[in-house]
Amino acid sequence: MREEGEHPFEAAKERLQGLLREVKKVIVGQDLLLERMLVALLARGHLLIEGVPGLAKTLAVKTLAEAVGGSFKRIQFTPDLVPADLLGTRVYNPKEGSFATELGPIFAHLLLADEINRAPAKVQSALLEAMQERQVTIGKETYPLPRPFLVLATQNPIESEGTYPLPEAQLDRFLLKVVVDYPAFHEELLIVERMTRGEEPRAKEVLSLEELLALARLSDRVYVHPKVAEYAVGLVQATRKPEGGLKELKPYLAFGGSPRASLALVQGAKALALLRGRGYALPEDVRDLFKDALRHRLVLSYQALAEGVGPDALLDRFLEAFPPPFVPLRDPYGDARGPAAEA
Repeated sequence: MREEGEHPFEAAKERLQGLLREVKKVIVGQDLLLERMLVALLARGHLLIEGVPGLAKTLAVKTLAEAVGGSFKRIQFTPDLVPADLLGTRVYNPKEGSFATELGPIFAHLLLADEINRAPAKVQSALLEAMQERQVTIGKETYPLPRPFLVLATQNPIESEGTYPLPEAQLDRFLLKVVVDYPAFHEELLIVERMTRGEEPRAKEVLSLEELLALARLSDRVYVHPKVAEYAVGLVQATRKPEGGLKELKPYLAFGGSPRASLALVQGAKALALLRGRGYALPEDVRDLFKDALRHRLVLSYQALAEGVGPDALLDRFLEAFPPPFVPLRDPYGDARGPAAEA
């Protein structure tokens, strides 16, 4: 017998899957990217995207903004960009003899920071401060950013000339990093057919911003069993001090994940569970997000760089060494939290 307390999670799944279906009317493929974008929105985090040009990253963000009725801005980061170009500035009005504040493009619900590693450190830090504080200070006035507020920053992995790599402390502020690959053959064929026919499908609003914020609040209510939290923290701590059969990985790691990585794993797992229609997180949710939450937080040693060992290969080894724990469940509709309260 289903109790009423669990119904919101099923309803949330229907609403979120409907949102994904609407976005997929425009975007071909990129299922992982679209899912992680929703996870970031629900968990109130930000997304770092790495991929070559031409993979519809801009279109994906713009389409998601249309589907939730939010505003969208795109900023092309260049070496001559200054913080005022991003945040806004005070403009003098000679007619009235006073200053007026001109807000910058950062005041949008979904902001695409294209090729963030091409902007100098001062601009990068201005953006990342706004991401963390959810507000911008211009002169003596402080202006809150819209809610929801999601930054999707892209990096081009091909070119390194004329770039300013983000310091590890700034990378750590992104909830997830998603690596976007080329589309499959049938997906690319569909893209070519659609574009050569002149089709330009547009997404319609299927979810309001108020509903999206309500879903984010519902994500906060998703229950995390102590064993799930222990699993997430254990995985992250293992990247700092590989022990046992993982000692051979120690020469490849200069630094592991910070406590922000543990928070990102648990918050992301709650959002992913909601997206999957559950009021409780499972170890599988943590495993699914582990590489996305850690790949940009690991600092590799010179030996790893010399031998061509990447973060994903190392993270796969950690997943192999840490099988998911058994979390006993009972009827999820018997308790609003979902899983059994005790192991």
